[in-house]
Amino acid sequence: MSQSHAEPRYLDLPNNRRIAYHKLEASGTGNARPTVVFLGGFRSDMTGTKAVFLQQWAQENGLGFLRFDYSGHGQSSGRFEDGCIGDWASDAIEALDALTTGKLILVGSSMGGWISCLVTRAMGARIAGFVGIAAAPDFTEDSMWSGMSAAQRAQMADKGQIEIPSEYGEPLVLTRRLIEDGRNQLVLRSPLVFDCPVRLLHGTADADVAPSVGLRLLEHMQSPDAQLIFVKDADHRMSSDRDLALIADRLRELIGL
Repeated sequence: MSQSHAEPRYLDLPNNRRIAYHKLEASGTGNARPTVVFLGGFRSDMTGTKAVFLQQWAQENGLGFLRFDYSGHGQSSGRFEDGCIGDWASDAIEALDALTTGKLILVGSSMGGWISCLVTRAMGARIAGFVGIAAAPDFTEDSMWSGMSAAQRAQMADKGQIEIPSEYGEPLVLTRRLIEDGRNQLVLRSPLVFDCPVRLLHGTADADVAPSVGLRLLEHMQSPDAQLIFVKDADHRMSSDRDLALIADRLRELIGL
């Protein structure tokens, strides 16, 4: 059975969290290079096209690699509706502490881009690079809360949650805790320092996270080497063969392959 289809391993964390993950050890010259870490999006999991592609790419290049499910996502423990940005950032930080050593290159997709910013704030000395794919920092405030009607805000205050339709399946449950915690995790309102190169990719046809968000993130962050690449006609998923090749090219650039 290939690494990409093997059963996950599990990491037990405090508060009864059990995090499912797949880890690939570096081989040969890859031992001297950073480990690549994939950080997925809101309600996504580590079996998606980008995560599996990147693990296969890392294996072909002898690199260490880690992908995992946040609590309440995929094969990890917990209910999605009970989670919030701070919880998922803590999952990431604790998983990286426990499962990796040395330098890291973060690949953050959508919400994973926001989580990557929070991980970098906490673990900056270990972060050797960041590739953002349709990164969505601060979306609970700037997209969800700002897009709610007065009636929805009143219902959230009264009931603690609302449901909104989703193109990706079941209605999306948004909780008051998600919104309130999100305000404690915002990264575009205070200094955001990356002491490493950054490559942001954003599709011009992204209907979920406006391309202007990528530009706002680029302009706000402090980095010695940051670039934003707009990809014509790419959607939010950025999972086409062309898009995957672009992601791999940015990783080669940052790693020096």
